[in-house]
Amino acid sequence: MNQDRLTHEIENEEMTIDLAELFSVLWSRIHLIILAGLLVALAAFAGTKLLITPKYTSSTSMYMLTRSDSGAGVTSSDLQTGTQLTQDYMELVQSRSVLEQVISVLNLDMSVEELSESITTENKTNTRILTIYVENEDPEQAQEIADAVRESVSIKIQEIMEIDAVNTIEEANLPTAPSSPNVIKNTAIGGILGILLAIAIIVLIYIFDDTIKTPDDVEYHLGLNVLTSIPIQEGEKRTKSRKTKRRGSRRAEKRGKR
Repeated sequence: MNQDRLTHEIENEEMTIDLAELFSVLWSRIHLIILAGLLVALAAFAGTKLLITPKYTSSTSMYMLTRSDSGAGVTSSDLQTGTQLTQDYMELVQSRSVLEQVISVLNLDMSVEELSESITTENKTNTRILTIYVENEDPEQAQEIADAVRESVSIKIQEIMEIDAVNTIEEANLPTAPSSPNVIKNTAIGGILGILLAIAIIVLIYIFDDTIKTPDDVEYHLGLNVLTSIPIQEGEKRTKSRKTKRRGSRRAEKRGKR
């Protein structure tokens, strides 16, 4: 009866964690934590280099301005109108008619959806500058697509908005270095994840380890007072066992001689 009550109390008692002891356990296994971080970082580096195809990004930009009166200079109303219409121009870049024309001109082996996913646009706040970014595995093709998109959307804007011209600020550049993937970033993330994973595993092992190791554990888990404890050192134990073996072998030799 007392044993059942003791078991019930042990199951219902709240689990407490000694943070100082937990930190000590983590510090004693710091070499494993660092090793796990290095291994996962190395795996992330190798995976990024070998499994992910690098992509290049080319950009081109144009200036949008609609004049209300062709004979007059640029007014504040023209600037405000141009800023508002730039958002419409960004939508035209992703329009089906523009993308289909680009595919037709360059004879691209891709669908409209695939081409649309490789194109992004940017309009900085309070400006009439529209920047088009094109990402592709081939840097030369990225440049060609960016220029073709700019020219196609310029024609579409002139047709719809009935303006004279769209001014080109920068033609598409030929990228010399890949824009993605970011090897350093992926390697750093892999290292951090490896460290966190190792720490999580060590903490879980510490939390669910219910073996009794110290007199305090006996008092805490079993509710019994420890009267005394006998320290045993592994070195002394091994020495005694070796001496016992030697004595036994000597006795056997003496018996053999007799």
